[in-house]
Amino acid sequence: LNYSLSVITSRALPDVRDGLKPVQRRILYTMHQQRLDHTSKHRKCAKVVGDVMGNYHPHGDSSIYEALVRMAQPFALRIPLVDGSGNFGSVDGDNAAAMRYTECRMTQIAGEVLDDLATETVAFKPNYDGSRREPVVLPSRVPNLLVNGATGIAVGMATNIPPHNLKEVCKALLKLLSNPEIKGYQLVGENAVQGPDFPTGGQITNSKKELRDIYATGQGAIRLRGTHKLIENRKQGKILQITSIPYAVNKANLVERISEIVFSGK
Repeated sequence: LNYSLSVITSRALPDVRDGLKPVQRRILYTMHQQRLDHTSKHRKCAKVVGDVMGNYHPHGDSSIYEALVRMAQPFALRIPLVDGSGNFGSVDGDNAAAMRYTECRMTQIAGEVLDDLATETVAFKPNYDGSRREPVVLPSRVPNLLVNGATGIAVGMATNIPPHNLKEVCKALLKLLSNPEIKGYQLVGENAVQGPDFPTGGQITNSKKELRDIYATGQGAIRLRGTHKLIENRKQGKILQITSIPYAVNKANLVERISEIVFSGK
């Protein structure tokens, strides 16, 4: 029971207030302490990972670095929180370079997640060995949980929240502020959140009613397909150009699969 609770509260699931898992929160807080904002020079990722591991997150360095890399990938997060310099992987499934080669700093919007930390807006708790203090949650001004989404499998529960458009979420927030009694279905639709918004594009094929039901119950599957257009070419005739692919699809595997279909004559 203790282990299950630890996995649920301090590893696999994000906090609804700042939308971050503990490892992500600790990475951003460490970068904040190192003054690695969007105006400073990039710093070696190994330095950031080492400080996170030594001060706040007593787990393996590879898991910390993988979390940092994901926060820097524009095809993984709708709004990346880390600005990476170097090879941070690709949509083809390539791995990032080792942390001794890559450098990082926070993006401008990550500053909004950490703003007001100095004014005692959030509670602090002792770190794992009681030698320093860390924030329980970050005072985020960004609706990060919905904008960047989250995926995590804990013990007995899991989460899978798709990314959303920042403008749409802010419209919904303004509606909620002006009328706290507003019904959930009034925040979904043309005037607010129209549906998920994935960083790699794609077209959602669910009906509006299906999307409303998903938002009302918190459960359901979102169907996504790539988009394409036909281009007229004098020499080669018509060319089918793929303009976006579904979220989290490996592009290299997709190209391989397409070539298999082409060579088989289908």
